[in-house]
Amino acid sequence: MAMNRIQFQPGLSLPAFLAQFGTDEQCGGALEASRWPQGFRCPRCGNADYYLLKVGKHKTFQCKCCRLQTSLIAGTLFQSTHLALSIWFLAIYLVSQAKTGLSALDLKRQLGVRYPTAWLIQQKLMQAMVERDAQYTLSGDVQVDDAYLGGELAGGKAGRGSENKVPFVAAISLSAEGRPLYIKMAPVPGFTRKAIFNWANADLSPNCIVTSDGLGCFAGVTDAGCQHRPVIAGGRKPKDLPEFNWINTVLGNLKTSLGGAYHAFDFAKYGTRYLGAFVYRFNRRFHLETLPLRLLVAAATIGLARHVGFAKLRNLTNQDKFCISSLVSESDSTLFCSSLFTVLFKLFFFIRFINENRRLLCSVSELYCVFFDMRMKRDEK
Repeated sequence: MAMNRIQFQPGLSLPAFLAQFGTDEQCGGALEASRWPQGFRCPRCGNADYYLLKVGKHKTFQCKCCRLQTSLIAGTLFQSTHLALSIWFLAIYLVSQAKTGLSALDLKRQLGVRYPTAWLIQQKLMQAMVERDAQYTLSGDVQVDDAYLGGELAGGKAGRGSENKVPFVAAISLSAEGRPLYIKMAPVPGFTRKAIFNWANADLSPNCIVTSDGLGCFAGVTDAGCQHRPVIAGGRKPKDLPEFNWINTVLGNLKTSLGGAYHAFDFAKYGTRYLGAFVYRFNRRFHLETLPLRLLVAAATIGLARHVGFAKLRNLTNQDKFCISSLVSESDSTLFCSSLFTVLFKLFFFIRFINENRRLLCSVSELYCVFFDMRMKRDEK
């Protein structure tokens, strides 16, 4: 049997990884290069001149133009972390090099951290994978199929109506020779024409030639500007349908990957991330050696932080405030704590109110003191 070049590619060995990223200084240098490949640029004004400050354990840059101070980890996946960067980099290596994924329990044991910490690291890295692949779409010849995460519960509904099943769409693009190129997988509210239209708008390029099994909802791809080629199964088994050979193979690999790495997870809540992690690895299956660096770039360049200063917040309209709140609420709570953002936002305006109405507050406090003295004198009489 011939050796599969994907399975037998060298990858990045652990000694080689530790030689490059074994210390916090090496990790900090790699993070800085990934975040600013052309050198530091101020997130607010884009200026390249800066002062280097000694604040905390990470580099802090102060822009010479607008005076904004930016930490090395601010605005990245590592923002507000108390872990050493070397621990984060080791987690990136372990997650990226695991063929079928790595559970939070395994990550806990290998990193030497608590389980909640390992789970948070895992979820953040998977979210980085999801957001990175969301930038790309499938084009050309595409096979699609409907599938479900989860199985039937004892005593619950059977079949497609099971409460434990989460519907998702799987798609794979093919080369001119019929070989697999890239895949996309995403949960959908249901297999309706509108849901498929929304999915196609996000994950497919216009003018794709989409091959499906004839399920009625897949006609929604035509509403997104794609061509639809339904192939009616007619009771035939998947192995007897060469048109769906690769999409069925990928779905089989997904089932093996999830079943072999994870004991259980909330399909409805975290399905997007687990599917996204599988998709991320598959789409970069020929680049196992550089996969840790690719994931590092994703971790360094995604994130909600946008360095909006308090001075700018004063001039925000209600619509702008709503947009910022929407951005926070749409992101996962494990990555960006929307409640903390809300508390800080309200605290800022409370402090501003106090500063602007200092005289009024002083007058109120004086009246209260006078009233209190009068009451004390009355009680003494």
